[in-house]
Amino acid sequence: MLVATGAHAACEVEYKAKRDKPLALYYDVTTVNAPCASAEAALRAQLAKKGLTLLKVLSKKEK
Repeated sequence: MLVATGAHAACEVEYKAKRDKPLALYYDVTTVNAPCASAEAALRAQLAKKGLTLLKVLSKKEK
């Protein structure tokens, strides 16, 4: 089994998010270019650029 480390680490994240005005709820699975230990912060930043707020991370899996 190979495990990604350093700059090549990626994490598959299953999450729920929302957008206000008008309210829209999202469920998605995406790959974040960060180790799973820091994937939530990286995902939060990615979503903020799209005007979304992270509600909950449902699962994380090293890719």
